[in-house]
Amino acid sequence: MTEQAELVGELRWKKFPVLDDGFVCLVDVMGEDQSVVQAARVSYGKGTRRVSDDRGLIRYLMRHRHSTPFEMAELKFLVRVPMDCWRQWIRHRTANVNEYSTRYSEAIDSAQTTPPDQWRTQAATNRQGSGDLLPTEVGETLSKREAELQALTRETYAERLTHGVAREQARKDLPLATYTEAYWKIDLHNLLHFLALRMDAHAQWEIRQYATTLGEQIVQPLFPLVWEAFVDYRLQAMAISRLDQEVIARLMARLASEGRGRATEEDFLAAQDPAWTELTRCRERDECRDKLVRLGLLQ
Repeated sequence: MTEQAELVGELRWKKFPVLDDGFVCLVDVMGEDQSVVQAARVSYGKGTRRVSDDRGLIRYLMRHRHSTPFEMAELKFLVRVPMDCWRQWIRHRTANVNEYSTRYSEAIDSAQTTPPDQWRTQAATNRQGSGDLLPTEVGETLSKREAELQALTRETYAERLTHGVAREQARKDLPLATYTEAYWKIDLHNLLHFLALRMDAHAQWEIRQYATTLGEQIVQPLFPLVWEAFVDYRLQAMAISRLDQEVIARLMARLASEGRGRATEEDFLAAQDPAWTELTRCRERDECRDKLVRLGLLQ
């Protein structure tokens, strides 16, 4: 048995816990790092093997967004996830999905709960995101009410079933916190795209936990060379637009003329793109500022 086969055997059906009662587990996998390399070399010809080793070729493919070779590998998962989180997950329409049916079977008797210290405020600048944590004493009240509500909805659901109400109708008032399960099969290219979006700091915290677990616990050990390139060129990389480049050029010229090493906020606003100057709120400008801070060009 090969080392890869042994690793797959260890990971298959191993449930990695997520949130309070969720999990992800590998059902099956087709391919490894070598599958990506093999697919790419069909296009480049036999001579490529003497020019580029596997790691170098994979990094080249990732760096230049050559997606087809990564589509040659596939993974199938079984996941248990709250329905509100699943709604975000299923928006990625590049996978094959078969979900647990609450028309055919009774709904899973489990719902995600929120610890008192994990209730979040609405973000002030991001209309769909979270802000800071609420005080724990407030969270204790919210968690108590949550438990009461979930108990009532589950009791109501069970009562309907007892009276013979059809499962498809009895389920309609179950909370979105109710867990569902699904098989999810996806090729490696589209899985990495999912992970890039859902491991991002701007993604909802709950789905970030699923994406991080999928990536670090399953994809990373199965595809170590692909994962390394993915982290370097996607997950921890940044895109520099034409406007960003022009802002940097203006900033550097200003700093050079004054003999300074780092720019201030005043410098940045003076060098910003003209289209941003009249805007009170400008996400493009904010993102440009964040990039300059990461690059060490802006204080």
